[in-house]
Amino acid sequence: MYILSANPAFLILRLQNTKWILPLLHKAFKEDNRLLIDEESLIQIVAEFLLNQSDGTENLDEANILFGENEDTRSRKYILNWVQKRILQDFTDAEGTIQYQLSAHTERLFQWITSLQNRHHVGTESRFKLLFNSLRDIVEHTEDDAKKRLELLKDKRAEIDKEIKAIELGIAPDSYNNAQVQERLDLFTRLCYELISDFREVEDNFKQIHRSIVEHHTRTEQHKGAIVGYAFEAYDALRNSSQGKSFYAFWDFLISRIGQEEWMTLTEELLVLLRDREIPTDDFFIQNVKSLLLQQGRSVYDANDKMADKLSRIISEKEIARHRRLRHQMSAIKELIFDLMNIPDINCSLSIPEEPDIKMVMDRKLQMTPKRPPPIVIQPSMAPEKITDPERFGRILNNTLVDKKYLWDKVEQALKMQKAASLKEVLQITPLEHGLAEIVGYFRFLREKPGKASVVGAATELIPLDKAQTRFVEVPFLLFNI
Repeated sequence: MYILSANPAFLILRLQNTKWILPLLHKAFKEDNRLLIDEESLIQIVAEFLLNQSDGTENLDEANILFGENEDTRSRKYILNWVQKRILQDFTDAEGTIQYQLSAHTERLFQWITSLQNRHHVGTESRFKLLFNSLRDIVEHTEDDAKKRLELLKDKRAEIDKEIKAIELGIAPDSYNNAQVQERLDLFTRLCYELISDFREVEDNFKQIHRSIVEHHTRTEQHKGAIVGYAFEAYDALRNSSQGKSFYAFWDFLISRIGQEEWMTLTEELLVLLRDREIPTDDFFIQNVKSLLLQQGRSVYDANDKMADKLSRIISEKEIARHRRLRHQMSAIKELIFDLMNIPDINCSLSIPEEPDIKMVMDRKLQMTPKRPPPIVIQPSMAPEKITDPERFGRILNNTLVDKKYLWDKVEQALKMQKAASLKEVLQITPLEHGLAEIVGYFRFLREKPGKASVVGAATELIPLDKAQTRFVEVPFLLFNI
């Protein structure tokens, strides 16, 4: 198969030095929980490893190492060889320091090696529940029939009400035992490591776009518009792909304030639970998994910024080259003028063999017709200063003040009667007093009380503006809850 001969992960396994390269990199990156290592530190780590290993372990020919070279020189050549074989990735940070990280192929290789280890307990119940919940989630969120969707939501509410009633009656709720907690913890840790590798894949996709832009730039037949068009098309294709949509949706949740606070609270509660039940776990990884994900996600955004910077330089280089040519041409013209300034008689005439056919397109023709006099403008007479509709004029002058506290009191009054109420239901209990301005005031609660006010999808509802219900305004479906 082609993948067995071309995939970098299989090529890594075929190296003669794999038996000591993989343990060294696993110790340096995975066991020490390091995503990036600067060049000097990595050279020191490899040099200390080479100094302590026995003779005959290394295959010097793989990295073009000469016999007798010291550990520092061999370490530099090994690291360069690992970058060339896509075992490591190197880049320069903002301070100009060369940083190294594991490539996506090496990450997947370590995951595969980890999956080969014997497990004392193979979790089937947690994974089956994950599959079952995923199946239910797909079916529920792809149901277009409003009646069926409403039935599913009512079934969920009935289950929640049943559990609440049981707890109120003093019945102890069902909770996971230690085996179930350990099983789900292992699944959580494995998914976190896989998620970190997914960030590397997205980063590799951005880097592929960078290389393609450079390739288009080096081709002489490609003009600036074609390069810019390709860059934006490639970027849009990446964002709109399944992988891009999934990544950016996850990233938006990860950096949101609500997501960060909820993740921190859940992590602290999990660590307390594990300590109370004396379940062994990697506390450092659980506490820092969110930081690791943020760091990997930030590298993806940095790759995106590099692409934008490359695009900007392509455009600016074209413009700079064009302006440079214009400056050279203007300097040559000035030099020619200075050379001709001291010559008294310069032959600047132009001779042609035939008479020129001159057409004065902009020449004014002779007009014998007298001009027409300007028309008489009848000025409008002054209107009497009289207000014909005092009521409407008063509305213009009177600024209506909408009290937000008074509006929220109306909402709480409606929520006392039912657990959730739409804007229309609130106004049915206490009608509008200030028209459209009051409706706008209710929608301000989306920002001020995000946990108690929300808009339901793309649904809308008609709100009457007068008591006779002859005028309506269509607004998004605003829902209030306790």
